[in-house]
Amino acid sequence: SNLFFDWYLPSLLNKKNSKKIEDKLKRILSRVYSKLNLPNGCLVHRDYHADNLMKIKGRIGVIDSQDALIGNPAYDLVSLVDDVRIKTSFKLKNQICDYYLKKAKIKGIARKKFINDFDILSVQRSLKIIGIFSRLFIRDKKNRYLKLIPYTWKILEKRMESEIFLELRKILEKNISKNTRNKIIN
Repeated sequence: SNLFFDWYLPSLLNKKNSKKIEDKLKRILSRVYSKLNLPNGCLVHRDYHADNLMKIKGRIGVIDSQDALIGNPAYDLVSLVDDVRIKTSFKLKNQICDYYLKKAKIKGIARKKFINDFDILSVQRSLKIIGIFSRLFIRDKKNRYLKLIPYTWKILEKRMESEIFLELRKILEKNISKNTRNKIIN
């Protein structure tokens, strides 16, 4: 999520306010990230989305795996379900998650822990993506991703509905208005 603080916040706020908000948000995010339940114990692609999946002779092939590492088992599902380049309803997103949990036979308390981690990782990933898209525009003069920032905010807001994000929501709402979130930075 550091990319959010390095590129997006400074594009909206003056340096002093940006740093003050960054410090508050980082403290809050540190507490939120400490609530992850699942151990980093499986291969995580980290860029697992439709563009990196290929159908080959009836099987699914995965490309672009240079950033893979051992991580949280919910991360790649987050990447697939909350892919900001493909707008889907939250009803469909929930159906995909439910399908995965059913197929993986994740039930009861394990299911609650997985969903908790899913939400936390989605929030982290959305903040990172907003930062990446801002960097691509500011540093690399690539503006095609800017139109995806409002939808990324929509996903972020939805995933922050859990009580563990209350402080985070309050600070973001106070400092980045809904109107600003729906605008493309310039």
